[in-house]
Amino acid sequence: MIMAAAKGTTRGRHSPAKAKLVRPRPIDGHVGGRVKLRRMMLGLSQHALARSLGVTFQQLQKNERGTNRIASSRLFDLSLALDVPIQFFFDEMPAEMAVTASGRSTGFARADAADAPDPLAKRETLELVRAFYRIKSPSVRQRVYGLAKALAGDMD
Repeated sequence: MIMAAAKGTTRGRHSPAKAKLVRPRPIDGHVGGRVKLRRMMLGLSQHALARSLGVTFQQLQKNERGTNRIASSRLFDLSLALDVPIQFFFDEMPAEMAVTASGRSTGFARADAADAPDPLAKRETLELVRAFYRIKSPSVRQRVYGLAKALAGDMD
């Protein structure tokens, strides 16, 4: 004889009434943006990085956008795959983001909360750096560097 499950029960460990939706916070977007920045600096595609982490391209995409939080173990794996210390993902975090809901500082806050956005995060900067390092000749690279400094008015 087959017994029907009682109405309103679930087979999983958590009942729907107890399920808590955890929404990403701004820090999740910042960390995801730093993952994307480093991936782009290395010239890696999302597919390549996802494959090296053993996750899907879509999962990595959600992590980079801050849609899904990044677990500590995944953050550790990312630091190894992207060859950066874990602190890299929290660097340059705006001070207002580093303050918890209770109003206490997390210790990441910088002295100047009004810092300008990081110019290294711009696509044109990344493309310029990649192009610069594709120049094979060290002497030509040095001349390009000198030209850039001269155009910027930085004649040290």
